[in-house]
Amino acid sequence: MTGRGASARAAIIGSGAWGTAFASLIAEAGGSATIWARRAEIAEEINAGANERYLPGLRLPVGVRATTDMAAAVGGADTVVVAVPSQAARGIVAPLAGRLEEGAAVVSLMKGIELGTGMRMSEVMGQALQVGPERLAVVSGPNLADEIAARQPTATVIAAADEDLAARVAAACATAAFRPYTNTDVLGVELCGAVKNVIALAVGMAAGRGYGNNSRATIITRGLVEITRLGLALGASPETFAGLAGMGDLVATCSSPLSRNQSFGRHLGEGMTVDEAASASRGVAEGAKSARAVLDLAARHGVDMPITAGVVAVVEGAASVEEVNDALLARPRKTEGVHGERID
Repeated sequence: MTGRGASARAAIIGSGAWGTAFASLIAEAGGSATIWARRAEIAEEINAGANERYLPGLRLPVGVRATTDMAAAVGGADTVVVAVPSQAARGIVAPLAGRLEEGAAVVSLMKGIELGTGMRMSEVMGQALQVGPERLAVVSGPNLADEIAARQPTATVIAAADEDLAARVAAACATAAFRPYTNTDVLGVELCGAVKNVIALAVGMAAGRGYGNNSRATIITRGLVEITRLGLALGASPETFAGLAGMGDLVATCSSPLSRNQSFGRHLGEGMTVDEAASASRGVAEGAKSARAVLDLAARHGVDMPITAGVVAVVEGAASVEEVNDALLARPRKTEGVHGERID
């Protein structure tokens, strides 16, 4: 990016709800954003001022345009924002390796852990695009795209190893209704974003079974324990989990019917198969894609994550929602907390 406070010239890789909403933020903040869309009809609609498939009813601000040519989208961009499904991200961006503008920042909006490698999305982007951590930033927080697109007040976290980069990305997307905070705990912020989607699936499953607020609050609270436990084992900052990227995003994703992960889980709780739930959910439920990767990462570090394990069992067809619920309630009683619990 060109300097503190300078207007961003951004390329957005991905034309879904969050990518389009973020492009709108950049335009509202005084910058320009070119969205790469895989399908020509979506690019044409964006160029006409809307994205009805993903953000119905929203009129896009001046400064947002689209193209199906990825190389053209990133040409001249000082900020490259990636907002595609996490498990497909590496393959989508790989053709851009060596083609970004010198010094261009790479910003991940994605919330997932890559299957097979256990890598966070910033790590995947760095490897696939051949850029160092000093050029990488991530965005995470209570970021329900529909509400942001409707200009409802919210805040988020911009995390980067380089504090100046985090500040510049924050300046590029800050608007009257969207307040970004900065953080240097990239690991913790990304783990929060990835694992909260898995916990939201569990909350959705409980809702689908007809369980009430006590059940949902229990899953959210114990889910935060799982996220924190894994993060601390990997070296994340404890403060991150009580902040916007941790508790803030977890509450928003677990509570809102706008959440694809919560909706996907609710369909499973209602008795749908995984394929049926995927068809009934708008967009990709990242938690269903990343749950196995999160559980494998936890296993490699000796971290106990029973809710995550239950979600994996349901998604992979090894157990029903009811069986997982019964198994969780039958676990040995223990002292509440993160540090006070044995990890076994």
